[in-house]
Amino acid sequence: MIERNILSQKMKEFKIREFIAKKFMKTGYIHTTIQKTPLGDKITIYTTRPGMVVGRKGENIKKLTIVLKNKYSLENPQIEIGEVENQFLDAQSIAEKIAYSLEKFGSKGFKSIGYKTLQSIIDAGALGAEIIMAGKIPSARARRWRFINGYLK
Repeated sequence: MIERNILSQKMKEFKIREFIAKKFMKTGYIHTTIQKTPLGDKITIYTTRPGMVVGRKGENIKKLTIVLKNKYSLENPQIEIGEVENQFLDAQSIAEKIAYSLEKFGSKGFKSIGYKTLQSIIDAGALGAEIIMAGKIPSARARRWRFINGYLK
């Protein structure tokens, strides 16, 4: 019985995280933490651009609070926005940035995109990094491209 309650609670948290990720995909969303408190549920959304998540006068937060109350039956959701200080040290934001660059500039300059992104990671303070691009990037034939710089274990 306890296992079912734990499993249902984790499924609910997973669905909430998935919903928030889908809703704030274009705003530099990175991840979400959910904590149980005596007052209600504390939801922290980490993003690179917190202003876009909050919206004008907090309208996005108010809408999200109402949706979380109604759809996921949370008692008193308290939503906070956490800003990621260095977005170049987060793998998810880097992957989204590379995908956006490939969509915007096309696949002809994929090597320059890879090397520029790798250099920005190293400049951010990382000891080393590796970027792997796979698929039909430069031509009709699928390949893998590895961009490596710095120290890797």
